[in-house]
Amino acid sequence: MNHELPRDPLWKQALTGAQMLFVAFGALVLMPLITGMDPNVALFTAGLGTVLFYFITGGQVPIFLASSFAFIAPIMAAKADFGLPATLGGLLAAGMVYVLLSALVRIKGTGFLDHILPPVVIAPVIMVIGLALAPVAVNLAMGKTGDASAQLVPYTTALAISMPALLTTLVVAVAAKGILRLIPILCGITVGLVLSAFFGVLDLSAAAQAPWLAVPNFVAPELHWGAILFMLPVAIAPAIEHVGDVLAIGNVTGRNYLQKPGLHRTLLGDGVATSAAALLGGPPNTTYSEVTGAVMLTRNFNPKIMLWAAGIAIALAFIGKFGALLQSIPVPVMGGILCLLFGTIAAVGMNTLIRHQVDLSEARNLVIVSVTLVFGIGGMVFGVDGEWTLKGISLCALAAIVLNLILPGASGWGGHDYPKDH
Repeated sequence: MNHELPRDPLWKQALTGAQMLFVAFGALVLMPLITGMDPNVALFTAGLGTVLFYFITGGQVPIFLASSFAFIAPIMAAKADFGLPATLGGLLAAGMVYVLLSALVRIKGTGFLDHILPPVVIAPVIMVIGLALAPVAVNLAMGKTGDASAQLVPYTTALAISMPALLTTLVVAVAAKGILRLIPILCGITVGLVLSAFFGVLDLSAAAQAPWLAVPNFVAPELHWGAILFMLPVAIAPAIEHVGDVLAIGNVTGRNYLQKPGLHRTLLGDGVATSAAALLGGPPNTTYSEVTGAVMLTRNFNPKIMLWAAGIAIALAFIGKFGALLQSIPVPVMGGILCLLFGTIAAVGMNTLIRHQVDLSEARNLVIVSVTLVFGIGGMVFGVDGEWTLKGISLCALAAIVLNLILPGASGWGGHDYPKDH
C-alpha cells in the first residue's frame, strides 16, 4: 500500500520535525559525550547530514541521520592511539566505504552483498560492538571513567544514580505507550539528573559561564594511514544496518525505497553525511530507527519534516549554554542508560543469527562466529605499534569476511528480509 503524503501547514511540519528531533535526541548526544567529542558539533553534523541525505535521495525518504553507536569503541581506541584529527580522517574514509558500496550496488545490484556480508558475518560483528563496550558502561555506572582509570563519583552514590536511571529507561521502553515509549533515553537522563542534583554531583558552573551563542568547536581531520586502515572495516556493520532501516521505513510508509530512490542513493546519502560530519569534527551518521518508530506512530510520512528536524538541530548547535549543559551530565547517568543500550546492540546481533536461522552446528558457521567474537572482545591486535594496527571491531570484521570467503559452504541471507537480485 502506498501512503499519500499529507499537505500539512508549515507550523505543523515544524512541530512534527521538533518531535522527531526530540525522539532522536538522547542517542544523538550520548555518543559524542561518551567519546569526548563536542555535542554541539554532533547536533550540527546530524542536521547537515540529514539535509544532504534528503537532497541526495531526491527528498523521498523520511529518515533522520545522527550519531552512530557502532563507532564508539573504534573512536575511543583511535583517539588514544592517533588523536582526534587523525581519527576524523579515518571516519572520513569510512564514509567513503559507503560511497564505494553505493557504486557497487548501482553496478551489480544488491546481490553481491549477500555473498560478502551474510548474517554469519554481520551478526557476530554487531555482537562485538555491544559486548566490547560493556566494560565502559559498567565503569561509568559505578562512577569511574570509561577505562576505570579514575573514580569520578563515589561508588555508592554512583549506583544510587545509575540504577534508577537504568530502571526508568527499561520500564519506559517496555511498558510506556505512545510517544513516551520512543524516548526512554530522555526519561532515564531526566531521572538521573534529578538524582544527581539531589546527591550534589551535578555541576552546572560550566553551563552558567558558557555564552548563549557560540560557534561549535569544529575540528579539521588529518589523514593518517594507521587511523584510516583501523577505521575502514568498521563501516561494514552500520552499512547493513542502514539497509534494514531503509526496509523498515519502507514498510511503514508503504513504499519500496530500495527501488526508488534506490539503495545506491540511500547508501550514498549516508556515506556523504558521514564524511561531511568527519570534515567538521562530528561523529559518523547513521539512520535512526527511533525516528522510524515516531513516523509510524504519528502517521506523518512527509520527508520534509526531517528538514525541520535538521534545521532545529543546527540551530541548537549554536547555543553555547546548551552544549555546556549536555557536557555537565554526570557519568553515572550515562552509565546506567548505556548498560541497556550496549546490551541491546549485542542482542540485535544475536537476533540476526536466530532470525536468519544460522546453523551453528555447521563447522564453518561456528568457526566464523567464534573467531570473530574472541578477536573482537578479547583484544587481539595485528600490526606494528606506532605505525598501523588492526584490533577490536576493525579486526574482527575483516576476520569474519575473510573466513566467510575462504571457508567452503557459504550461505547467504536466505531470502528472509534482505533483498536479493535474481
